[in-house]
Amino acid sequence: MAKTMKAAIYQGPESITTEQVNLPGVPEGWCLMKVSYCGICGTDLNIYGGGHPRATAPLIMGHELAGHIYDHPSIADGRAVTVNPLLYCGECKPCREGIPHVCESLRLVGIDRDGGMAEYVAVPNEQVIPLPEGMSLKAGALVEPFAVAVHSVRESRFKGGDEVTVFGAGPIGLCISLVLQFFGAKRVTVVEVNQFRRELAERLGFHTVDPATATIPKNDLVFDCAAHPSVAERLVDVTHVKGEIMLIGTYKKPTPLDLQNVNFKELTLKGARVYTDKDFTVAAALLHQHEEALQLITNVEPVEQTARLFKELKAGGDMVKALISFSE
Repeated sequence: MAKTMKAAIYQGPESITTEQVNLPGVPEGWCLMKVSYCGICGTDLNIYGGGHPRATAPLIMGHELAGHIYDHPSIADGRAVTVNPLLYCGECKPCREGIPHVCESLRLVGIDRDGGMAEYVAVPNEQVIPLPEGMSLKAGALVEPFAVAVHSVRESRFKGGDEVTVFGAGPIGLCISLVLQFFGAKRVTVVEVNQFRRELAERLGFHTVDPATATIPKNDLVFDCAAHPSVAERLVDVTHVKGEIMLIGTYKKPTPLDLQNVNFKELTLKGARVYTDKDFTVAAALLHQHEEALQLITNVEPVEQTARLFKELKAGGDMVKALISFSE
């Protein structure tokens, strides 16, 4: 095995370089993963813009991974895997109660330590998840965002046959829309201002609404994946009496919400965060069964193009899910 590797390195706000660096050290209880694909997500863009409070340059970002594992105590070398990137303390109240995904000091590979935008990454043994036999590694790189979606839907009151509204046709909004579809939603309405993303949602079989030109239908269940103040203004109004609003996108600062009508309409307002191990397992199975989900991948580029991909994503280019690719 080579002693160095290619990596995309966050050097500070809006600065990414591609360099040859040493392979990562592998702590006790960890193993080495050879990365095939790594997705760029909204958190990575937040880091890129200099807005993440924990991410410190220089940093190898990336927590949406698929590749092959080596030196794992129970998984054969070369097995295709993905990784649950959550790092738990194991000692706080949520960890002791068996819900470590809401650990009071939760950390992530790719944010609090170097991640998957490199040819190799060190990962905890217990966080490695083998992919179903025959599943593509590109699909494997979608498991993490799909796990977010599975967790969000499982935390909601959704039932098969429901009509649902989803605000935002970014990666998470479309993942949630697909999971709702796979779980038997009668109709999913996706609210999105961006024409490129709206057209992709339509190709995936969703009813779409441009909120600038059309009325948003009311539904019993509404997912906010946009986390934009203009969306918060509408959430309560477009939710039926006794309905539920799921907050999935993360607002960057306190945002006004019509709390009076949350009372008057007896609405349920609930947040959801990341995922559990079961969500990862369900997400991998769904992706293995539904190849149409690969339409979310609009760009696959070698690691040398990482800086350009971030620049275009930040500028609102015609992309949904961009993957960084490493040679096999």
